[in-house]
Amino acid sequence: MPTGESRAARFGFIISKQVGTAVVRNTVRRRLKAVCAEALPRVPEGTDVVIRALPASATASFAELSADVNRCLGRLASVPTASAS
Repeated sequence: MPTGESRAARFGFIISKQVGTAVVRNTVRRRLKAVCAEALPRVPEGTDVVIRALPASATASFAELSADVNRCLGRLASVPTASAS
């Protein structure tokens, strides 16, 4: 969600134990971080993005994760910017 702040976008990841063992969770996290690093130039400044990895992400390929993340990030254009109070 855009915050209206003048700073780079931030990404947070929620990867529960339901995704798999620590090795699997870290693999998913590293893949998601790589996808987000590629997408960073297209994400509006000041945006906070939280990604919750579902158990199916453990068996998803990098291309599938990338497609899912990019599809969701494409929706950012329709999200209103939070006003500074």
